[in-house]
Amino acid sequence: MAAKKKGFLDIIKKEIGEAGYDGDQFGGAGGHDGRGLPTEMPSNFMFATGIECSYPTIKKGKIRRDQLRECGHYDRYKEDLGLVKELGLKVLRYGLPYYDIHKGPGKFDWEFADAAMGEIKRLGITPILDLMHFGVPDWVENFQNPELPMHFAEYAEEVAKRYPWVRYYTPVNEIYVTAKASGKDGIWNEQLKSDKGFVTAMKHATAASIIGTQQIAKHRNDCIIVQSESAEYTHELYATPSPEVSLENELRFLSLDLLYANPPSATVGMYLLDNGMTRQEYDWFMAGQPPGYQIMGNDYYGRNERIRLPDGSIQISMDVLGWYEITKDYYVRYKKPVMHTETNVFESELASDWLNKQWISILRMRRDGVPVLGFTWYSLTDQIDWDTQLAEQNNKVNECGLYDLDRKPRPVAAAYKRILDEFGQITVVPHAEMLEISDRPARLKVEI
Repeated sequence: MAAKKKGFLDIIKKEIGEAGYDGDQFGGAGGHDGRGLPTEMPSNFMFATGIECSYPTIKKGKIRRDQLRECGHYDRYKEDLGLVKELGLKVLRYGLPYYDIHKGPGKFDWEFADAAMGEIKRLGITPILDLMHFGVPDWVENFQNPELPMHFAEYAEEVAKRYPWVRYYTPVNEIYVTAKASGKDGIWNEQLKSDKGFVTAMKHATAASIIGTQQIAKHRNDCIIVQSESAEYTHELYATPSPEVSLENELRFLSLDLLYANPPSATVGMYLLDNGMTRQEYDWFMAGQPPGYQIMGNDYYGRNERIRLPDGSIQISMDVLGWYEITKDYYVRYKKPVMHTETNVFESELASDWLNKQWISILRMRRDGVPVLGFTWYSLTDQIDWDTQLAEQNNKVNECGLYDLDRKPRPVAAAYKRILDEFGQITVVPHAEMLEISDRPARLKVEI
């Protein structure tokens, strides 16, 4: 009987042995698999947390809700930033208190900002600097003020000049939520309840983001802009969909449509013109996109997704479509690199499971070829009164942080650390080990 002919693998094992071949230790078939905490390489996926910094006014402007103060950050900023470092995170969504820094045209108070930014730089943390988070200085009044874009642009430029080492920015956080809560839902700031109030707040906040980004780019022409917008959707249990909800599901795209010069539907276009946007203003938004490398951040909480029942009541649906399906709609619309920029749940005992579900959605999205560049658990610590969207001063602790307000870790901190240990060195762009965020200036991109 003839001897069995050896295959190539038998020959390799005979010559090299079972341990592997030269080069495996550098990441071959049996080499590096992406485990380990993130390095400081720009090719790393951006694992992040954020420090909650909302500061809208309520009670007709008489009360300022400042989450940095209410959650103790002003007094414990060094401790908080140390926790970010201790957890192994390299990236932090961080918002300076715009309302408290910009004292008037040409007037600024940088005392706290300099201290905090100095500590961030010392620790080697990469900040995604959040410049406007749901509120404006008292002297600007509110989002109905047409002078807001230029006042904000002055502030954005001064920040870019003062901290030239910062490259990542979120100029205006959640523009859609800002405009809706302030101009349509009557919760914050001007507290209007009208379509015109919503459209006015929307165009002013979006214009502020565009003009502010232009000022940043003057001083940092390689700026990376992480737009953070709420991923919304309302389902209807109606045999005949209602025009109101159909319009609402279109309006959720409006801030990014204006920002990215993407013509909205005819229905939304007529709505804008009916509620105070001029044709000249519309043409200005449609003229082109703002400068910088643009990343589309989508914030997803289960409470962003709602079901309207036949009796008209609203039920929080918690993950019917989920971050994956909703964000896919945004990606198909804008074709921008994606970042999951906020998520949490208020029940600390559910947080670890929620984190794992969000991470699985990200892995699936990346495997489908969508460039998801980063993930953020928001926020580092618990928050106060977000169950009422800050509308009521109940001093209720929302247990949504990686740490409680005594800076003790919640179980989700250990769950996040496990994800970091397992996936911390995956690439920022899926299937693209040779690609990284370069240091070349951003320039006009022509789509063919």
